Amino acid sequence: MKFPIIAYGDPVLRRKATAIEPDEYPHIKELVENMYETMYGAHGVGLAAPQVGLSMRLFVVDVSTFADEDPKLKDFKRAFINATMLEETGEEWAFNEGCLSIPDIREDVYRKSDIKISYYDENWKHHEETFSGMAARVIQHEYDHIEGKLFTDKLSPLRKRLLEKKLTDISKGIVDVEYKMKFPAAKKGR
Repeated sequence: MKFPIIAYGDPVLRRKATAIEPDEYPHIKELVENMYETMYGAHGVGLAAPQVGLSMRLFVVDVSTFADEDPKLKDFKRAFINATMLEETGEEWAFNEGCLSIPDIREDVYRKSDIKISYYDENWKHHEETFSGMAARVIQHEYDHIEGKLFTDKLSPLRKRLLEKKLTDISKGIVDVEYKMKFPAAKKGR
């Protein structure tokens, strides 16, 4: 089942998400699969639960599309539950990021090259792993979502001001997207 993606401006995207317990979500695997389906339907490489209106510490990534540049990413598809960032190290590097909740805006964002993260997978198995490069970047982007942060928060004040009208338009639904979205400031009946 594909979920509508929550657009910029909705308070759920700014809320620090809550940790979840296995007994609270006996159908977590189904939720994870629905999130993958939603992400693939929108041509994304990552999706966090707040982006589908759920304020829980869950996100999914599939960076296999970057396998041409890094063969280690060939089958890199993971669900992260109750993730905690333990370390962000290495050189900062820029990459032109976008976000399914902020369509039609892409900006260079600087992030550290290496991370160490603790998380549970969809089988509630605990992992503590280190990731580098594109995998680390996508995980950091999605991790920011469960912390109530967006990639636009990492932009300079001037750049943010220049994007204000576009961001306001997105929250009102004045944007052309090929996937279903919910817009917080859209006028009813449009």
